Amino acid sequence: MRNGRYRVLFVSTHPVQYSAPLFRRMAEHPKLDPLVAYCSLYGAEGGMDPEFGVEVSWDLPLLEGYPWVCIPNKSPRPGLGRFLGLLNPGLWKLVRAGGFDAVVTHTGYLYLSYWILVAAAKASRTPLLFATDAATLRPRDGKWWKVWIKPWVVPRLFRVPTIIAPASSASREFLRGLGIPEERICVAPFVVDNDWWTQQAAGVNRAAVRSAWGVPEASPVVLFCAKLQPWKRPLDLLRAFAKAGVPDAYLVYAGEGPQRAQLEAEAAALGVSNLVRMLGFINQSQLPPIYRAADLFVLPSESEPFGVVVNEAMLCGCAVAVSDRVGARFDLVRPGQTGLVFPCGDVDALAAILAGVLKDPAQLQALSEAARRRMETWSPREYVEAMVRAIERPMESKPHYAVNGAR
Repeated sequence: MRNGRYRVLFVSTHPVQYSAPLFRRMAEHPKLDPLVAYCSLYGAEGGMDPEFGVEVSWDLPLLEGYPWVCIPNKSPRPGLGRFLGLLNPGLWKLVRAGGFDAVVTHTGYLYLSYWILVAAAKASRTPLLFATDAATLRPRDGKWWKVWIKPWVVPRLFRVPTIIAPASSASREFLRGLGIPEERICVAPFVVDNDWWTQQAAGVNRAAVRSAWGVPEASPVVLFCAKLQPWKRPLDLLRAFAKAGVPDAYLVYAGEGPQRAQLEAEAAALGVSNLVRMLGFINQSQLPPIYRAADLFVLPSESEPFGVVVNEAMLCGCAVAVSDRVGARFDLVRPGQTGLVFPCGDVDALAAILAGVLKDPAQLQALSEAARRRMETWSPREYVEAMVRAIERPMESKPHYAVNGAR
């Protein structure tokens, strides 16, 4: 500890729009003295996002309000999504010489830099906390070798950190199922900056946003806001929308990705092109008006450990409907109360939801109000307090971990 505050190193692959507000809050916490180490500055500096298919540089400040360093990446082919894409040997010296009371990593174990971090923490006897949203052993791409190897490898990987901080109750149950002891699990909820989202949404002129879309003010609007990737199943929503046949309803896609051309072609084939709006990639500061101008947000994903877009929609007062493969449903979406849930891939079930709720403004309003109330206790406040508890836990249970910086 320094001046009564835990000195904590947070290690992330790159600056993320969701994490920056949390780091700022932790820098203000009376018990925390954080330092954030980035393995790259992708996102803050801009670059091609292979999933969006466009150049991405977030338009909100990601590096302000908290102390941070960038550890040089020595990879011969730097980039995200590859084991050798992040090679940051400087993490070894930083951990060994930093006098940290704990190290918290947001990097995945499929990066070489994670294992450098593990080695440094073990060598210095520094508690290592691993933050994860994992909730299933089912591989997204369905490759046979992953189906075979993950049940054997993953439980062993999760036994490496001192404490695991799952992002949801679904992730917690997943870890329990792997045999991880309860005392090594501390849920740190997957949150966004609630205050920012609600404040931005409050100032939105719905009529003006809809006018820019060419959508009548009184028409019901369904929103899909995510990358147009196969596992997000945007085609399911398009087909359900066409099948529902709700008079004067519109479908808005906010996002970019490889399925855009297919969506446009199928919309034409289904005869609903005039009711579909494709907005392309939308930067962070422009998302609140999108959510606020919609009536129902739908996330049909087949692989979604949590789905933080659900948080965003609910904070902006947009009713939500999610598939039963979306992790957020366990904590945020209570069917019929704070949102709606349908079986993944069941276009008929989704069409029935659209046909029912889009014709019932009173139900949409009730879902909207309940969603906002639910988010009052799923906020950065709960995240930071959970992280403090996670940091303190190994110090309470393991006498060889010091709380004064001396080991």
